[in-house]
Amino acid sequence: MAKELLKGNVAIAEAAVRAGVEAYFGYPITPQTELLEHMAKRMPELDRVFVQAESEVAAINMVYGAACTGARVMTTSSSPGVSLMMEGISYIAGTEIPMVMVDVMRGGPGLGNIAPSQGDYNQMVRGGGHGDYFPIVLAPASVQEAIDLTVLAFELAEKYRTIAVVLADGSIGQMMEPAELPEMQEVDRQTPDWATNGAKGREKRLLSSIYLQPEDEEKTNLRMLKRWMEIEANEVRFNEYFVDDAEFLVIGFGTAGRVAYSAVRAARAEGIKVGLLRPITLNPLPSERMADLAEKAKAFLVVEMNTGQMLDDVRLAVSGKAPIEFYGRLGGVVPFPDEILEQIRIMAQQPPTDTNGHARQRWFERMAVLD
Repeated sequence: MAKELLKGNVAIAEAAVRAGVEAYFGYPITPQTELLEHMAKRMPELDRVFVQAESEVAAINMVYGAACTGARVMTTSSSPGVSLMMEGISYIAGTEIPMVMVDVMRGGPGLGNIAPSQGDYNQMVRGGGHGDYFPIVLAPASVQEAIDLTVLAFELAEKYRTIAVVLADGSIGQMMEPAELPEMQEVDRQTPDWATNGAKGREKRLLSSIYLQPEDEEKTNLRMLKRWMEIEANEVRFNEYFVDDAEFLVIGFGTAGRVAYSAVRAARAEGIKVGLLRPITLNPLPSERMADLAEKAKAFLVVEMNTGQMLDDVRLAVSGKAPIEFYGRLGGVVPFPDEILEQIRIMAQQPPTDTNGHARQRWFERMAVLD
């Protein structure tokens, strides 16, 4: 299909429609409300289910019920709204049923503001809620990637009977770019052999997240962990730029990674041998690739729109093989390429030697000077 000018939120919504989503439940919250609005128009047109719930808590429990029937379902929200959904998300994870969530992140903590942020990294990557589960987390850096990853999220969620999250930020949701939408898929009305759709003529099926016997709960957790280890082995995704001869490496996801790409190109034009690793799967994170690159890199620079949440995971992956620096902007402030370029210059001129995990402290001290 030909490219068209699309807003990120609308593109995600239409991608889900074309991927065959059968039911959508949500509640409006900036900066993702256009997504819900598009669903409100398109789903009834196609004789599919759309419900604007009375709250995020209600929406996620509607998702839970619909997902148990084997329908292709999704919800969307933004940071504080996602926090309200966490109990329901944990129930869905414990029941081992597929669902797709889109989180268009905004500034926090608390109600914060409606500006773009990446402060939900820990909330999503660490599983949120309670208990041992591991959602797949996909981080787009463009409108086209948001479309492609939304379609992929449904495929992965159903393949592994798990939660798949498209973790964007307000910039991705609100920007407009030329992008190509997929062809419309037929809605798959076949019921999976685990789904609850009426037991007439067959043995009953029970879906639950409660196991009163600790031994049964342990078996469930181990079963989920086995599935996650399969995901770790097969579903890691990332993009690399200029890494073949790179002496320094920048790591950033989503909008931060996109801005970092411009900075890396500018640094290359100045003769600095720097490359970029942009994780697409934040969970599972491309940790092995980071460890490999740490064998030859003089230093890493992690760039995020938060206080360094992915930074901690990069440190674990690198395991002291290379020094790590950090640059973050907070509260909905998006870094400019020139800011990251300056950090690259500093790193190249005075390569850090500290591998003891003090990158956040050094960054904070620099930011305090700016304040």
